[in-house]
Amino acid sequence: MRKSHKIAAGLAAVAMLAAVPATANAMSGAEKLRRLDIMLMVTGLRCRTTADNFQADYGRFTTRHIGELNLAAAQLRGEMARRFGAAGAERALDRLSVTMANDYGQGHPWLSCHELKMVAANLVDAQGADTLEAAADQLLASNGSGQLAMSRR
Repeated sequence: MRKSHKIAAGLAAVAMLAAVPATANAMSGAEKLRRLDIMLMVTGLRCRTTADNFQADYGRFTTRHIGELNLAAAQLRGEMARRFGAAGAERALDRLSVTMANDYGQGHPWLSCHELKMVAANLVDAQGADTLEAAADQLLASNGSGQLAMSRR
């Protein structure tokens, strides 16, 4: 991509982040990463029988970011334990996983399998939890554009 296109894409991405709904921002970073992982896993399973199967990209994403994903899972478990107690934390985490799976079982609300494949491929090379959280803010919104998450960062 030419430098001017990268700059324009970056500016558009920053503008889009300003429009992210407050509900996505109210989540902890750990919850955002867990939800991002579940969304990619579930939509990846849904898209696996299409020309835009991104199971391999999702596998590379989880392999590349296993440290961030595991740390987020541990932090989220701790957050839930503080709110609901040890036993309640496991139930809350299970509910979160089931709810997310149900939400994305019929597909992403505004991204196609082709777009999700691009997102997953680009997230493999994302640098750090902050970048993944920014992508989650955008991708978990009920409507929007995947431009930030589809651009290389």
